[in-house]
Amino acid sequence: MGTAGSPFVRFEDVQKSYDGETLVVKSLNLDIARGEFLTMLGPSGSGKTTCLMMLAGFETPTHGRIVLDGRPVNDVPPWRRDIGMVFQSYALFPHMTVAENLAFPLAVRKVGKAEIEARVRKALEMVRLEGFGTRRPGQLSGGQQQRVALARALVFEPKLVLMDEPLGALDKQLRENMQYEIKHLHDRLGLTVVYVTHDQGEALTMSDRVAVFNDGVIQQLAAPAQLYEAPENAFVAQFIGENNRLHGRVRAVNGALCEVDVGGACVRALAVRVAGQGATTTLSLRPERVHLNPNGGDWPNHFPGRVEELIYHGDHIRTRVRVLDHDDFIVKVPNRGGHGPLREGDEVAVAWAAEDCRALDAA
Repeated sequence: MGTAGSPFVRFEDVQKSYDGETLVVKSLNLDIARGEFLTMLGPSGSGKTTCLMMLAGFETPTHGRIVLDGRPVNDVPPWRRDIGMVFQSYALFPHMTVAENLAFPLAVRKVGKAEIEARVRKALEMVRLEGFGTRRPGQLSGGQQQRVALARALVFEPKLVLMDEPLGALDKQLRENMQYEIKHLHDRLGLTVVYVTHDQGEALTMSDRVAVFNDGVIQQLAAPAQLYEAPENAFVAQFIGENNRLHGRVRAVNGALCEVDVGGACVRALAVRVAGQGATTTLSLRPERVHLNPNGGDWPNHFPGRVEELIYHGDHIRTRVRVLDHDDFIVKVPNRGGHGPLREGDEVAVAWAAEDCRALDAA
């Protein structure tokens, strides 16, 4: 068994290849703490789901080992790992009632009848489905079915709960409500959850930490706020949230800051990942950090632009501006008055702080 302070889940130099040549997962080393909500986030084919399937026991690592609660599990079959699983497809038995679906994993584990009834009742209360035990899955809404699937994964009190795109089939509002429900259950029950998604909004909303995958490698592992505010490379910056990208060449590096030539203009930015003077770089800048027609202030980055497009989003106006020879530069203007009417074709000024602009790798 694991000792106090040791990781609850550990991937040790784990690799996975399906054809013996191409590595889908490349030398993964990852520790997950007991009680942590960790999300594996990335585009299709990035390796995140393969990692989850190896942890569940449905796939076997080509190299390395996986340790669960201090016990290597490479050779342990899925049904002996004591792991709850929630899938996008719900995977409920249509011919069984809700209560029978919840009782099934307990019956398989030879739990007594009275204990099964008590646990099923408790699980239904936990997901706010009291009184639904006699219904069949086909009589439930999508959100109710997903809550049943979640209750079934928790009813036998597993060590670990794995979730593979569990909200992908739900509509936007229901998906957002379920995010909060799952997060609240995690907090209340102290669950250890490993969650897989390609939806960065889900990852930011629910997670203690997020592992951003691409090409079988974790690009960055951090808390949601750090991922958004301080991406370590151009892929993470572009994948997490909306992001303006400006390509240029480094003129000078002055401590933590650098000067970058973008279309003949000098842009000042944080030197996060630059190779030095003369190197190409990608500047990353969040649209909400850009100021349109700022009043006063000594801005290190202040450039003329022209409004190309205005799109109303309710809480903000998404303003596309041509600036520094880029016509896809986005500014999010808060919808709180005081900016005056903007029109397509207007000449404007855009400004931002050097600390809000990150000079990253050129990819």
